[in-house]
Amino acid sequence: PTTSAAAPTTAATPLSPHSYGGYSITLKFGTPPQTMPFVMDTGSSFVWFPCTHNYVCKDCDFSPGQSEGHRSIPTFIPKLSSTARIVGCLNPKCGWIHNPDTRTRCSDCAPGSTNCTQICPPYLILYGSGSTGGLALLDTLYLDYKKVPEFLVGCSLFSSRQPAGIAGFGRGETAVPSQLGLSKFSYCLISHKFDDTQISSSLNLTGNSISGEKIAGVDYTPFLKNPQVEAKKQFSVYYYLGLKKIMVGRKRVKIPHPYLSPPDPVTGYGGAIVDSGTTFTYMGRVIFEPVAREFETQVRAYNRTKQIEALTGLRPCFNVSGLKTVSLPSLRFKFKGGAQMVFPLENYFSIAGNAEAACLTVVTDPPGREELNGPKVILGNFQQQNFYVEYDLKNNRFGFRPQKCA
Repeated sequence: PTTSAAAPTTAATPLSPHSYGGYSITLKFGTPPQTMPFVMDTGSSFVWFPCTHNYVCKDCDFSPGQSEGHRSIPTFIPKLSSTARIVGCLNPKCGWIHNPDTRTRCSDCAPGSTNCTQICPPYLILYGSGSTGGLALLDTLYLDYKKVPEFLVGCSLFSSRQPAGIAGFGRGETAVPSQLGLSKFSYCLISHKFDDTQISSSLNLTGNSISGEKIAGVDYTPFLKNPQVEAKKQFSVYYYLGLKKIMVGRKRVKIPHPYLSPPDPVTGYGGAIVDSGTTFTYMGRVIFEPVAREFETQVRAYNRTKQIEALTGLRPCFNVSGLKTVSLPSLRFKFKGGAQMVFPLENYFSIAGNAEAACLTVVTDPPGREELNGPKVILGNFQQQNFYVEYDLKNNRFGFRPQKCA
């Protein structure tokens, strides 16, 4: 008898916008389950939650109008879970976050020992805007369609500038997609106004999709590999895209070729990535300045307002006070394989300063600061709003189409 392919197994979890510029999901860990919020981040690969009654967080109050400490951050309590246990140093999963060589990371274990009691060393993770540290746990994760025993998760005891735990959806063994064996995941980010609205959309996790399947109306471009990924592990978590051209209006912006894609074969720097944990799209100065100049050249009807630029940190900003309609050039990203992302105007210009100005919501490094030694373009969540976005891991490609998300 013929056997048909297994039906795709999909779990959906609500994806909610927040005033800190990110999107959160809730996941259930432990026995009985404890429900925890996480920032959904495709630019990192570790999963951690605030942990124990003694959790300390510095500069972590992101609620407007509230003083430090008045907003309680939910914490996971390991002793309330019958399935939680600290990861042992000899456990192979400890090697996911530390040196894979047990002789190096487990100095208290005798060579060849199989029953050493040393625990996995503490972790410390640095993000672009904060940090966290703690101990690695194994516990059960509950999804719609299955429970996942011995999921590796960080029990963070201290953090700085972190509004919640982080669920890393990047590449790597510790990330959610790898630990769940996902073939793809997708989302549609609702347009956020930097508020904590109760409206949400869905993050869909697919266990076994059909190979080569394409969704109607979705453009695909392959994920690229950083040639320096073995030497520079920090680049291994990113989803690189083949960004070929940036178009402002009908004009292709002239950008020195090495800076777009793929990353430099010697240093690994450069290239473009997609990151749900970044708010506004970032461009290195060598890319941002030509893009900003092109907008200035094409926008003749409105004057720049340096006052609003200084206030917001965004540029260029154009004075549009008193106008009911505003006309600004289009912005398009053209990718390898012909896929083209045409951004709605509200995805790259925002009204600021009591409706006085329209500002470009793309950012770069501040004057005087050295450029980041990493990707030169980071496609942030603000620009992904109202697109169906798909990370097809089975077919190693990124898919998207315009779609009203709420």
